Amino acid sequence: MTLQPMRVDWVATPPPGAYPRRRPGAPARPYTGPPAYPVPPRWGFPLLAWRWPTSVATDGAPTDSVDQAQRLARTASHALGLAGLTALWAAGSEVWRYVLLLLSRYGALSSTTVDVSDAMVRASSLVAVVAGIAGLVLTLLWLRRARSAAASAAGYRPSRSDTEVLVGVLVPGVNLVVPGAVAAELEHAALRLPASARPVPSRLVRWWWGLWAFTVLFVTFTVVWSFRSSVQALADGVLLHAVSDLLGAAVAFVTAVVVRRLTNLLLPVPTEALRRMRVVDVKDAPEPALRAIRASGSPR
Repeated sequence: MTLQPMRVDWVATPPPGAYPRRRPGAPARPYTGPPAYPVPPRWGFPLLAWRWPTSVATDGAPTDSVDQAQRLARTASHALGLAGLTALWAAGSEVWRYVLLLLSRYGALSSTTVDVSDAMVRASSLVAVVAGIAGLVLTLLWLRRARSAAASAAGYRPSRSDTEVLVGVLVPGVNLVVPGAVAAELEHAALRLPASARPVPSRLVRWWWGLWAFTVLFVTFTVVWSFRSSVQALADGVLLHAVSDLLGAAVAFVTAVVVRRLTNLLLPVPTEALRRMRVVDVKDAPEPALRAIRASGSPR
C-alpha cells in the first residue's frame, strides 16, 4: 500500500485590528485588491521550528502516542546500531583467534599475542552481549508504545497482549514465529488496514523474519557444538562463533531499519513525502521600488 501525502490548505485571515469594525446595517465594501498595510505587519508565525503535534495526557485520554513511539524508536535504533558494531568487533576477534590457530600449526606463538587475543575475545563478547540485551529491551519498549499507537490509529486492539508478546520473544522455539507475526500485525495496523483482512507482511518484514529465525537456529547450533571437546571441534567452534556474531550484527542493523520503517508508518505524514527547502539565491529579480516618503511609525 502506498501512502499519499496529506493535503494541507492554508487560509489567510486578517489579524485582529487590521480593519475597522463594520457597523451593523452598513453595506459591505467592494473588493479593492489585495490587502495593503500602512506599516510593516508586526504579526505572523512565531520563530519556532515545526514539529510533530504531541498529545496532552488528560483524564480518559491514552498516554501512548506516536510522538512517544518516535522517541523510543530513535533510542532503540541507536542501541541496535551499537549492538551491531560490537557484534562486528566480536566477529573480528574470533577471526583473529582462528588465524592464530592456523599459524600455530607451523610453530609456537608468543604468549603476549595469545593473551591479547583471548582478552579481545572475552571483552568483545561481553560488550556485545550487554549491548544486545540493551537493544532488545529498548526495542520491546518501543514495540509496546508502537502497538498502542497503531491500535489507536486503526481502531482495533492487537490480537496478542504485551505479556504474550514478551513470552513469544523470549521462549525458545516460539520465538521463531511470534516476532515476525507481531511485526506483520503492527505493520497491518499502522497502515490503517481493516481488522478483517489477513496481515500480509512487506518484503522488508519477511526478510527480517527469515533472518531472525535463521540466526536463532544458527546460534542454538553453535551453543550445542561448543560442548564438543575435540581439537577440530574447538577450531570449528571459533568459526561458528564468528558467523554467529556476523548474523547477530545483521539482525541488529535490519531490526533498526524495521523499527524506523514501522514508526514512519505511524506518522500522520510519511517523512519520505517531506522535502526540506531553503532559498539560497534569487536570480534576475527586479530591484524593489522604494517609497520616497515613509509612512509614520515605520522603521527608519
